[in-house]
Amino acid sequence: MKKISIFLLLVICPVIAGAQAPSVTAADYARAEKMLGFNTAPLIDRAGVRPTFLPDGRFWYRVLTPTGSEYVLINPVDGTRKTADTFTKLGIASAQAAPAEGRTPGNSVPSPDGKKAVFIKDYNLWIRDIASGRETQLTTDGIKNFGYATDNAGWRKSDRPIVLWSPDSKKIATYQQDQRHVSDMYLVSTNVGAPKLEAWKYPLPQDKDVILIHRVIIDVDGPRVTRLKIGPDARRGTLCDDISCTGKFDDNEWSKDGSKLAFVSSSRDHKQAKLRIADTATGDVREVFEEVVKTQYESGQGAINWKYLSDTNEIIWYSERDDWGHLYLYDAATGRLKRQITKGDFVVTRLIKLDEAAKVLYFEANGREKGRDPYFTHFYRVDLDGDNLALLTPEDGHHQVTLSPDARFFVDSYSTPDMPPVAVLRDMTGRLVTTLERSDISRLKASGWKPPTRVTVKSRDGKWDLYGLVFVPTNLDPSRKYPVVNYIYPGPQGGGFASRAFSAARSDHQAVAELGFVVVVIDGTCNPDRSKSFHDACYGNMADNTLEDQISGIRQLAKKFPYMDVERVGVWGHSGGGYATAMAMFKYPDFYKVGISESGNHDNRNYEDDWGERYIGLMTKDSDGKSNYEDQATQTHAMNLKGKLLLAHGGMDDNVPPYNTYLVVDSLVKANKDYDLIIFPNARHGYGASSYYMMRRRWDYFVQHLLGANPPKEYEIKPKTDPRLTAQ
Repeated sequence: MKKISIFLLLVICPVIAGAQAPSVTAADYARAEKMLGFNTAPLIDRAGVRPTFLPDGRFWYRVLTPTGSEYVLINPVDGTRKTADTFTKLGIASAQAAPAEGRTPGNSVPSPDGKKAVFIKDYNLWIRDIASGRETQLTTDGIKNFGYATDNAGWRKSDRPIVLWSPDSKKIATYQQDQRHVSDMYLVSTNVGAPKLEAWKYPLPQDKDVILIHRVIIDVDGPRVTRLKIGPDARRGTLCDDISCTGKFDDNEWSKDGSKLAFVSSSRDHKQAKLRIADTATGDVREVFEEVVKTQYESGQGAINWKYLSDTNEIIWYSERDDWGHLYLYDAATGRLKRQITKGDFVVTRLIKLDEAAKVLYFEANGREKGRDPYFTHFYRVDLDGDNLALLTPEDGHHQVTLSPDARFFVDSYSTPDMPPVAVLRDMTGRLVTTLERSDISRLKASGWKPPTRVTVKSRDGKWDLYGLVFVPTNLDPSRKYPVVNYIYPGPQGGGFASRAFSAARSDHQAVAELGFVVVVIDGTCNPDRSKSFHDACYGNMADNTLEDQISGIRQLAKKFPYMDVERVGVWGHSGGGYATAMAMFKYPDFYKVGISESGNHDNRNYEDDWGERYIGLMTKDSDGKSNYEDQATQTHAMNLKGKLLLAHGGMDDNVPPYNTYLVVDSLVKANKDYDLIIFPNARHGYGASSYYMMRRRWDYFVQHLLGANPPKEYEIKPKTDPRLTAQ
């Protein structure tokens, strides 16, 4: 009897297994591929107004139509327009359309008057006269790892000098960068024959000192170098993990006559920001005021928002001291606070324009318009004394504005994640001059495309509303149960949305949904663009990764959308999302069954210093020698893996070095855990030409292990160019 039972079991099991593992065909993948950006973009018409302003104040732009292109010329004074099917027919001289600028090599920085360019040679700064080509050496004592204007933050680097020219093109604010004492990073190429070694300075939290900058002013006509009379500053900025988020020497502003330089010195841990003013002739430095915070100071969201008003000797300062990001006015002579300019339960994100003559500020902000998504950006004006705050972009949506060079008008493109853009022209009072374009997605809809569903859930503790998107198959059968794929990017400098603007294809979320999944994206707590307390909710514990918000949100959504199967949940992310994915699989193994972790910074002791030190704090050790970073390292939890995990990394990733993933692999091997691994031998952080291969492997992995089906063998995703862009 036992023999018969065993025999029957052996015969029947393959049949059952076959029934439970249906195939997903190449045709299914092709249908999913139609939802990728290179296929959806050609079906959108009259979108993407990018104005090019002419010297006479008019502007032109190009939009794509069902049959090709249309060029539009606008007179903002009266809103009149001229259209043509080619640029030439607009009747604009080429010199008007693109004002000529002095041509300088990509590794040099031109002066404001366009007559000179500064560049690095042999660790020193040189200047080139653009007309004659004559080169003059500006500094002489630069040496390896202690050179001038060095563009190296570890995680990103270039040969371009980091400088800030004075308005009169006579002086340069820059620094001599001391990186002799910080850690080295090494990567080795994969090729036939001898490998090539890449080695550079890459500071880590373990370093006793990080990169230091010795500030200098260079008079280019001398040349003469004046060192500022202060000690070296940590190479820290008030906005991003660099001192050159904009490409210039950030957190520095010249007086109009070039005699003074205002700058901010940030402490290594970002808890202290000092506003200082230097005499550029003598190097004397005066400390004006400082701001000290318990977590980390930021000067804005997307832009550095402090300004030096040299004519009135005042400073506009950005602070979150009342839990919201606002603008304040200081007396630069005394350091005394004169007034708070903006106030209320909203966040000033970017100070766009300061009209000093009219004493008016123009800025973007989030969260002021009640009843709207608090991440939607709107455009405002306010008097410098704090009076007459006015909304200039009234429509409910996410607004992206471009000011005319004379600051008399602005182009506003507004949209939502499920509503295509409308572009309008307004004057600086907010008066509507004309509607420029209404994007047409009728061809996109006819293809079967549907927008994602905007959702709101509560945070894990019920304290905050969290906002997300849900992507479902366009042929959704509500009576079925669909496995859930949770795309995650935890920040803390930005969430999974990337932008609140309309996008027909956000990553491959809709494509994955077409394969038989519900894809969920939730911006959890611990991210910017809202209150300071919201952003700081995970301060000191980056390993939180908003995972409990994600789990809570998915469970809430499953009650609203019963076709979501919370017993089959997968997760994936890249970079910080790769870190979060592995941590999800290790810390919540009973909830997340399948994970795909790409290029994760799994141990912030092995990632650039500025990242962890901004959001965790400086590395410290307890009495047992254990650091505050250790438990936040993914590999320390690898023994908890229960589900299927695919790890991926670029072998030449100079942002997040591949050793982060190797640490996880090593721990999984030691814990005797099964895992899958893809290494792209010569790829950087984003995989470059191999990115679509990774996308297909990601589809395969979820189809096989979460959906329980067989994917088509070696399906190839083939990107293509919108034919309208190449048409003559």
